[in-house]
Amino acid sequence: MKAYSQMSKEELLALKSDLEKAYDDFKARGLKLDMSRGKPSSEQMDLSMGMMDVFHSRADLTAADGLDCRNYGNLDGLPEAKELMASMMECRAEDIIVYGNSSLNVMYDTVARSMTHGVMGNTPWCKLDKVKFLCPVPGYDRHFAITEYFGIEMINVPMTPEGPDMDIVEKLVSEDEAIKGIWCVPKYSNPQGISYSDETIRRFARLKPAAKDFRLYWDNAYCIHHLYPDKQDTILEILDECRKAGNPDLAYKFVSTSKVSFPGSGVAALGASQANLEDIKKQLSIQTIGHDKLNQLRHVRFFKNIDGMREHMMKHAAIIRPKFELVLDKLDKELGGLGIGEWLRPIGGYFISFDSLEGCAKAIVAKAKEAGVIMTGAGATFPYGKDPKDSNIRIAPTYPSMDELGLAADLFILCVKLVSIDKLLENM
Repeated sequence: MKAYSQMSKEELLALKSDLEKAYDDFKARGLKLDMSRGKPSSEQMDLSMGMMDVFHSRADLTAADGLDCRNYGNLDGLPEAKELMASMMECRAEDIIVYGNSSLNVMYDTVARSMTHGVMGNTPWCKLDKVKFLCPVPGYDRHFAITEYFGIEMINVPMTPEGPDMDIVEKLVSEDEAIKGIWCVPKYSNPQGISYSDETIRRFARLKPAAKDFRLYWDNAYCIHHLYPDKQDTILEILDECRKAGNPDLAYKFVSTSKVSFPGSGVAALGASQANLEDIKKQLSIQTIGHDKLNQLRHVRFFKNIDGMREHMMKHAAIIRPKFELVLDKLDKELGGLGIGEWLRPIGGYFISFDSLEGCAKAIVAKAKEAGVIMTGAGATFPYGKDPKDSNIRIAPTYPSMDELGLAADLFILCVKLVSIDKLLENM
């Protein structure tokens, strides 16, 4: 196909006329499709319904250490839940705390605790003149929302095919004591689906921060979220790498089963060094007597072990893989060679990252919304909602049905073409 940039003004205007007719047809359908968040579909959640049937008698409610899970106790999680979550996180059971349903909640608490009480005896952040975080971009909007909520200054760090640009990370962290953390999604990153290389992870573990209370906020949200049984990324385990590098306290590692079992009723966990965990438990013992142990036990009984989890995730993959392939194949067929967009083909995670011509993302998303398809807001993948190039769009293919997704993808592609033509005509 001929690249749009090689077309004459007359050719672009003729093409635009045809595309506008197709767009008007879409608007006439009265579509109401939502692709704004990476939510599992009902079909995916049905996979875990057997979890509701694992308890049959009072004896079934007793944990491995003899605790009646209906009662108080086990602040840091049931022993068997710690084993299950640790195997999912690829770390040691003694290095984790098992929480309630949301890793986002744990991340929020971790920042809030640092603000009010500091990290391991260091000055509470609220008493400092300035607190900063590094934010690999494009990245996860909810990470950025937490730091923005607390008034923390966010600094963009470009993503590369190997992960965040480590030359920039190393320089900034070593020079500025106000930089207290960096948000990381190390495996199948949100939204690009990039997995950090071994060298990137080793460089993270070897960081020499100016701030003693600097931490890696290592959100391994998609650690077992593969799309293919035979194509799967593996990454180095950060807590182990930090120990090897002589930086045992450098990382907080977060995970949950939100996209494994039920998003609203999963199990979350935090992994860290013993010194970090003891510091965290001081706050946790005031905050709660214990999280939902029945839910922890329910997950253990249903999955049994990491092999059960992996088998379960292949069932998820069988449902969502065709959705990813549908969108990606349409992008390849309809936009390939036109020079008006770029995208990656992830092999895991929950999103497809699309980069339009500079200055077009907001207009594309607005045009799709006008015709009945709601997408993640343009700019959401950058701190403060400000994409400097106005080009990145996060596509979330998991929730709609295949038919709905096909319509949404066709409309999205149509909007990309129309907005790109307008942008090119502006410069003629």
